[in-house]
Amino acid sequence: MTLPAVPRSAVPLASQPSPAVTTDVLVVFAVVALAVALFVTEYLPVDVTAILLMVLLMVLEPWTGISPEEGIAGFANEATITVLAMLILSAGVARTGTVQILGRRMADFAGDSLDRQLLATVGVAGPASGFVNNTPVVAVLVPVVSDIANRGDTSPSKLLIPLSYASMLGGTLTLIGTSTNILASDVSDRLIGHPFGMFEFTRLGVIVLLVGGLYLLLVGHRLLPERVPPDDDVVREYRVGKYLTEVVVEPGSRLVGTTVDETTAETGFDADIVQLLREGRTFLEPLGPREIRAGDRLRLRADRTAVADLAGRRSLRVTGTPRTESELETAPGGEQTLVEVVVPRGSFLLGETLAGAGFRERYDATVLAFRSRGETVHEGLEGRQIRVGDTLLVQAAPERIDRLARTDELIVAHEPSRPDYRTEKIPHALAIMAGVVGIAAMPWDGVGAATGIAAVEQFLAGGFPILVTALAGVVAMVATGVLQPTEIYESVEWDVIFLLAGVIPLGVALEGTGGAALLGAALAGTGEYLPAIGVLWVFYLGTGLITEVVSNNASVVLMLPVAVDTATRIGANPFAFVLAVTFAASTAFLGPIGYQTNLFVYGPGGYRFTDYFRIGAPLQLLLSVVTVLGIAFFWSV
Repeated sequence: MTLPAVPRSAVPLASQPSPAVTTDVLVVFAVVALAVALFVTEYLPVDVTAILLMVLLMVLEPWTGISPEEGIAGFANEATITVLAMLILSAGVARTGTVQILGRRMADFAGDSLDRQLLATVGVAGPASGFVNNTPVVAVLVPVVSDIANRGDTSPSKLLIPLSYASMLGGTLTLIGTSTNILASDVSDRLIGHPFGMFEFTRLGVIVLLVGGLYLLLVGHRLLPERVPPDDDVVREYRVGKYLTEVVVEPGSRLVGTTVDETTAETGFDADIVQLLREGRTFLEPLGPREIRAGDRLRLRADRTAVADLAGRRSLRVTGTPRTESELETAPGGEQTLVEVVVPRGSFLLGETLAGAGFRERYDATVLAFRSRGETVHEGLEGRQIRVGDTLLVQAAPERIDRLARTDELIVAHEPSRPDYRTEKIPHALAIMAGVVGIAAMPWDGVGAATGIAAVEQFLAGGFPILVTALAGVVAMVATGVLQPTEIYESVEWDVIFLLAGVIPLGVALEGTGGAALLGAALAGTGEYLPAIGVLWVFYLGTGLITEVVSNNASVVLMLPVAVDTATRIGANPFAFVLAVTFAASTAFLGPIGYQTNLFVYGPGGYRFTDYFRIGAPLQLLLSVVTVLGIAFFWSV
């Protein structure tokens, strides 16, 4: 559907009345500023921040206009429930192994050619993200792409950012590509009475995907350094060699006869015992109850000063330091694997410490080091709080690594040796997704009061809202065995749901108090100097920058009311501005924080913050021009 352009107002902008700066507006602006500060600093988890916003808006009702009923209305909002259902449907498709099977075909095609590896990565991640939420797409493809890179003698750094960016570009293909599109559709319906159709902006999304994909294939990878050399040893990569030391327990040592737990609990024992070797055998987790004997070799994680102190006071003889990954491999019966594990949103580790979450006991695995926001952490691991996107270097037996790979709590950058996919359910999952998308894509005029045969005929004719078809798809996933009932709750990224529920009333308050009108009047002033398409471009760039510091969903809620008000003031097409904000919120290319998929690849790629800007800034500028021109061509401004 193409909206006609709204004629420019005959009243000069300078003579149009400007909204007043009221106490209500200032209070809402203060809440917005607090939200931005909390999102940027991550002082609180995003879901806790969302709850805080709801509470503040309700407590400050005399100024915000948000009653308790309106404050919690985000949980019952159509966008929130639709996103919840789509997350479950995406998890169902992922559990069948469909995306992983595509990944293996991709590996067969890619070989050792970087061009083919990039083409396969973009060619699978982009289109798949148009129909399956892009977050799980990247989660399941990180290990596949990492293995492709290692087998093809390519640095994973050359492929993983393109994987994340391609998934974002693919999310612009359909209404269900990202939660941002679904939320923007709901806000657009509220503001201008125009929700998105399933394929309403697909033609523009295809152009964005093709242009962005060509950039990644021809230019982008040349701007990425090899942060992780091909087949690099993770011991060297994480620089854990100097923190891993092997000692022999002398016959007169105070450690003889004590358990590992008792030893590590002693005051002054400033080291972690990560392995115990005895008579050719290596004992793995759980180590705690095992008694230490004379002649045992202990691998310790500690700095050199602490090891020297322990050796002198507890009769331990230092024998060496593992320098490569192969030196951490053990004799038969004690095989181990070193692997990187990424912490996604919704993980039980978020906000916890390794000790507090019982990571070692839960997975029989040891964390040797981890990366957090560009910093490699070696000391004080057990007491360090874990954040979204942190990458852990984990040592465990192969079967334990497979167990880690099967959980939704963590993303293992290594394909499991014994994958547990429900491949026999692939036809069911694909048929259900096709039904969800196909029925929702048909013209919809409302169910009305149709009953009996008329209702059945209307159902067969299609035209149900995506909310209805998505929830029906969830029921079908369980009924056909694609998902088990208990897996429904595990499939939902609850922090995303709370985030949506929290920011929706914030957008309502921004609009209701006149805050959006005030900002719109200020931005509409650019219409005195720029044509409407220039103002549209300003909104695209502004939304992209805001998305880098707050979540994409929050940026849509904050910017859409302002964009619609600005468009109205300059006599432009409001729907064009809605599309510009929506597309810009899905192109957070400048850093790892703005979009979760960027965080997923941050650790496994060994990236620095500047790597995202180096490849992302030219892409963002390129797509800003392509998208704005495409909107002007298809919908007019």
